[in-house]
Amino acid sequence: MNKISTYFRDSYKELVEKVTWPTWLQLQQSTVIVLVATLIITALIWLMDSVSSQVLKFIYSLLN
Repeated sequence: MNKISTYFRDSYKELVEKVTWPTWLQLQQSTVIVLVATLIITALIWLMDSVSSQVLKFIYSLLN
């Protein structure tokens, strides 16, 4: 039981004293970067899906 309490005590100490938390501005900037990257990746996947769909429709029309 002593090892468990030592683990939690050390974990709390590390969380409070050793971890560097981002400032509010850094957090906002990181969030914007993630959102923009998500939108760009989503647009690229949508574009690839649309192109491949059109190509497959064209190939299927040739086979019919």
